[in-house]
Amino acid sequence: MLIAIPELLSPEEVAAIRQVIDAAEWVDGNVTSGAQSALAKQNEQLPEGGEAHRRAGAILLDALGRSPLFVAAALPLKVFPPLFNRYGGGQRFGTHVDNAVRIQRGTDFRIRSDLSMTVFLEDPGEYDGGELLIEGQFGEQAVKLPAGHAILYPSSSLHRVEPVTRGTRVASFFWLQSMVRDDGARRILFEMDQAVQRLVGTLGNDDRAVIELTGVYHNLLRRWADA
Repeated sequence: MLIAIPELLSPEEVAAIRQVIDAAEWVDGNVTSGAQSALAKQNEQLPEGGEAHRRAGAILLDALGRSPLFVAAALPLKVFPPLFNRYGGGQRFGTHVDNAVRIQRGTDFRIRSDLSMTVFLEDPGEYDGGELLIEGQFGEQAVKLPAGHAILYPSSSLHRVEPVTRGTRVASFFWLQSMVRDDGARRILFEMDQAVQRLVGTLGNDDRAVIELTGVYHNLLRRWADA
């Protein structure tokens, strides 16, 4: 499932991240590519492990931890340290699928990539092209969101970034290992969570039906969770 996370970052957080990364040196984006992606990828990337990468990533990770919508949709077990890329001058990323396992350079940290996430760091009016196109069960969806907004989608999906023909597309991207491996099970849990939250808003936390449905949610999570 595709889930948009609006206003994951505040304008102040976007500005703080951009101040850090815009002043840093960038490298060829293929430093993190697999063999397939390297043939299709044309962009620049902030080097992993540098001071700018750590500072900008910390701001983003803090925001993820504060987002109930992100937690409900992803049920995160592990989050790969956020990476940052930019596209301009016709650069693009052709159709590809993300690697099933991602390993952080120079460490033993690794995750199974269940979900991919893109956080937009430039307003769409500042550049032409650059849409994230994600292929799914019901066709292709184009995503181009305001700065600070994010999109969460299955890492198993074919996707691409269209050429940027004006301006610069700046974003963060990373992968997550969910407590619930199966995308269909995560969808059921997410839809149940959202329904329970709506009922809480009308009936309150003490309503018997709300309590029982909350119990069903947690029992399903117990059945399906890896951790």
